Amino acid sequence: MAQVKMQSARTTEKEPNAAAEDLMKQLGGTTPKLVLMFASYDRDQLALNRAVRERLPKGTRLVGATTAGELDNNGIYSGSVVLGALYGDFDVGLGLGTGLTADAVAAGASAIKKACDDLGVRQSDLDPRKYVGLVIDDGLRYKKEELLLGILEKNQTLVLVGGGACATENPEMKTAVLHVDGEVASDAVLVTLFRTNAPFAALRSHWYLPTGERLTITKVDETHTRALEIDGQPAALRYAELLGCRPDELEFIKPKGFAVRPTALRVGREYFIRSAWKPLEDNSILFANLLEENSELELMKIGDMAGMTKAFFVEELPKRVQNPQATLLFHCSGRAAFATATGKLEELAQTLRFAPMAAGMNVHFEIYSGFHINTTLTVLAFGSN
Repeated sequence: MAQVKMQSARTTEKEPNAAAEDLMKQLGGTTPKLVLMFASYDRDQLALNRAVRERLPKGTRLVGATTAGELDNNGIYSGSVVLGALYGDFDVGLGLGTGLTADAVAAGASAIKKACDDLGVRQSDLDPRKYVGLVIDDGLRYKKEELLLGILEKNQTLVLVGGGACATENPEMKTAVLHVDGEVASDAVLVTLFRTNAPFAALRSHWYLPTGERLTITKVDETHTRALEIDGQPAALRYAELLGCRPDELEFIKPKGFAVRPTALRVGREYFIRSAWKPLEDNSILFANLLEENSELELMKIGDMAGMTKAFFVEELPKRVQNPQATLLFHCSGRAAFATATGKLEELAQTLRFAPMAAGMNVHFEIYSGFHINTTLTVLAFGSN
């Protein structure tokens, strides 16, 4: 039998040594192979890393990131540290790629190469039935699509899941922090490569339904992140027309805006949410992901936010992963913000009680199957056979 299990711990202690002591006490006698640490930004990350590292067993690997909120089975929090301690039948390789802003493709390629070297496997030999990659990047660098090109350059079959580490809310300080064993880095991307014979799956959940309505991005700016025209008309005006609202009501968390009717890229039978983000004064629309002229997107409509998330944990996940034991959660911070704005956050947080043992964070945009998506919960789940 092969299995991967997890134990979680959470602390609100601020002082690094006190926080580490509290977390280790909750883990008890567990000897994990890998610990994932999701820590609020308002902490001394280097001191926290050292305090936790000193208390972990010598052979345990440590990865982590700063968050826009921390998750476990009991809820969604802010200002805390959550650990997910994984143990069982798996091997793990870690890779950190730096210089994300200067060359994201090279950073992604470097991270996956180091992770493969750590495991003693060639990139071309990564069998997706035994290997899966967890990716965490410095989210507000907006480099997901380029770094994914680097990671997948030598093996397009590798399944990836994850999200962006979060920076402080201060717009002048947009640097997130990643943890890799004893190293703390920014402007970087982390690849955690798992090898296992236990059941696993990369999954995603959103609370939207297709409508059959489509729009075409007919003109973009030179950065390929702003839609200048949709269906041949000024982008914000056309989107507002489709939604039956004013352009100034399109802002993501507003009750008639992008969060209610986002756009999605259809891939086979799946819909990957790639929602618009902000309407701008010149009637263009800023997206978080790259846009291509003449690309067609489908308009979605919002469903039962908490109900669809609960159904994902109760119905869909067990169908995909045999005897699920552990889930790593990468939850869109925009989802959390919209749930807060609509008074649904606590109801949403309660759905985490239905997940297998869970640990995770609110992220700046998500990674799923090699795509940069948003407004989604992405999950790496492990089980036993």
